[in-house]
Amino acid sequence: MKKLMTAMLLMMAAISANAQFEKDTKYVGASLSGLNLSLSDRKDFAMGLDLHGGYFIERDWMLTANMGFHCSRSTLDRFVLGSKLRYYTRENGLFYACGLQYVHEKKSFNDLQLTPELGYCYYLNHYISVEPSVYLDMSLTDTAHKSELGLKVGIGIYF
Repeated sequence: MKKLMTAMLLMMAAISANAQFEKDTKYVGASLSGLNLSLSDRKDFAMGLDLHGGYFIERDWMLTANMGFHCSRSTLDRFVLGSKLRYYTRENGLFYACGLQYVHEKKSFNDLQLTPELGYCYYLNHYISVEPSVYLDMSLTDTAHKSELGLKVGIGIYF
């Protein structure tokens, strides 16, 4: 009887551990970005706050929308609005994402960027995760001077 109960508990734990990636699961999150390993011509330190919302359209595939505010030297200088498609690998916690985002900078510069990202989900419990990632914001109008490689750390809630 003990073996049967133990087997049932293990099976329930395995099923619930993957429930975050099921179709119709919703997601909200926030991340701090920056710590630039910049490929752009920006010389000063920049920090950003990004807000995310997402929805699993299929198992392991999430469509997200994001909005962000980035500043440098205590000046708000960039607004970001975009969307990404994420793929989660359940075996090791990695996720791969790619999308497009619109960027408006204070000097009347508007840009469209391609945004590949590689991250890791570390689950604190069934619903909350810490998500460090490496991203590349690749400018489609001025690739040599406006592209950025950076690190971000976020928190996500799955429900």
